[in-house]
Amino acid sequence: MTSTRTDQRILENLNTAVLLFSDALELKYINPAGEILFEVSARRIAGQPVIRLFPESPDFIEALRRSRLSGHPYTERGACLRMPDQRMVTVDATVTPLQERNGHELLLELLQVDRHMRIAREENLITQYNNTRMLMRGMAHEINNPLGGLRGAAQLLERELDDDALKEYTRVIIGEADRLQSLLSRMLGPNAIPLKRRVNIHEVTERVRALIQAEAGPGVTILRDYDPSIPELHADADQLIQAVLNITRNALQAINGNGSIMLQTRTQRQFTLGHKTHKLVVQISIIDSGPGIPADMLDKIFYPMISGRPGGTGLGLPIAQSIANQHGGLIECASRPGKTVFSIILPLEEHHEQR
Repeated sequence: MTSTRTDQRILENLNTAVLLFSDALELKYINPAGEILFEVSARRIAGQPVIRLFPESPDFIEALRRSRLSGHPYTERGACLRMPDQRMVTVDATVTPLQERNGHELLLELLQVDRHMRIAREENLITQYNNTRMLMRGMAHEINNPLGGLRGAAQLLERELDDDALKEYTRVIIGEADRLQSLLSRMLGPNAIPLKRRVNIHEVTERVRALIQAEAGPGVTILRDYDPSIPELHADADQLIQAVLNITRNALQAINGNGSIMLQTRTQRQFTLGHKTHKLVVQISIIDSGPGIPADMLDKIFYPMISGRPGGTGLGLPIAQSIANQHGGLIECASRPGKTVFSIILPLEEHHEQR
């Protein structure tokens, strides 16, 4: 009995998706990594025939059948499979036939290769954020000093002037110096230490939804797709509202008064952020039906002052990324015409919360 429980825990904590099929190639078991891969719960997918799981991969299904009939295991590297929701994933697949008293079973292990590419991309995002923040802090220091001197000199000059028309020029200098200092502060993102408390993530998303609903026109539909089972997060609610609001406002501008925005929440298990694997993370996704982000801009959108629209400051996304980083997470983006997804991913572990 103890051995069975240990085996179960091992399966539940593997990063590899493990699927067990019956002699009729119907799904008997799937572990949590498999649920993540298929983006569906074990309860909903149990009993499904293999053709439903890989609806457009006939060669792969035929290989599974051959392995079951011959009793010979096989491995396929870099198999491209289409999921039931039409996503394409690249996996290394290992198939092992199992002889049972009442027939054959088939054990299928799927290691998502593009997951490693995602991890590398996330590490690059974290490095990009840290390098950019260091650069911006250095620039802010170098600019703030002469800017403060310039403002002080303008104030002294104003006191010496009797002509109100000339004082108008010094007020312009002081006003522009203040504007530049404010811009520098915004580029650096929030400097305050997060005031963390237990937060229901849906209080955050609902606050943002109410604000965006008030700004949106009649042609905009705001949708919700929440997972009510998500545990409370130890976080600064105000900062998270700012991060989600920055991204959602960008989505509102992208659809230009006509389209939909969805606020979606999910949890994921065994999720790697940078070099660290977290047992559980929360994923807040903002999905819009806009025209998408040009491919040549996707790698630049988290840099300050990079904006895809006229008059944009390009500060909303870097500030949101800064907030996510202060909470031990990050923000990812995937975009194509008709669907842009920004996902804020934050750890949910208890040990992380107690720092």
